[in-house]
This record gives sequence, structure tokens and C-alpha cells, in this order.
Amino acid sequence: MSNSTTLTVRLKPEVKDQLALLSAQTNRTRSYLAAEAIAGYVEREIALVEGIQRGLADIEAGRLVPHDEAMNELDAAIEDVARGRV
Repeated sequence: MSNSTTLTVRLKPEVKDQLALLSAQTNRTRSYLAAEAIAGYVEREIALVEGIQRGLADIEAGRLVPHDEAMNELDAAIEDVARGRV
């Protein structure tokens, strides 16, 4: 038996209907599809929040790049790609 727990969520009726349709079309249970969707969402959101926290820590520590310098580096990278150097 797999390690899992139960969670009850409220869905708009149209989302529930779409989930049922996807379930029928993919031969996966609604529960499986919902769990996969939630796991993917949580993984992406955690990565986003952690990135923001790292950025805030960089700001507090003074690890910053001036805007002009960052834009110059970005422009140079774009030029390199356009010229086929990368």
C-alpha cells in the first residue's frame, strides 16, 4: 500500500466535470489526476517562494548588480545568440 493521505477540496462544477472527462480519456482516476496536479503546483510554488527568499536575502546582504550593468550583460548575451556565438 502506498503512503498517502486524504484531502477534501472544493471545486467549481466545471472543473470537476473537466477532471472527470480527463479521467475517462486517460484511464486515470480523478484522485490520481488531482494529486498529480496538486503536487506539481506545490513544487512550482515552493521553488518560486524559495527564489524570492534568496533574492530578498541577497538584497539584505547587499549582493546587488546595478541595473545598467545587468542590462548591458543581457544585451551582450542577446547579441551573442543573434550572431550564433552561443
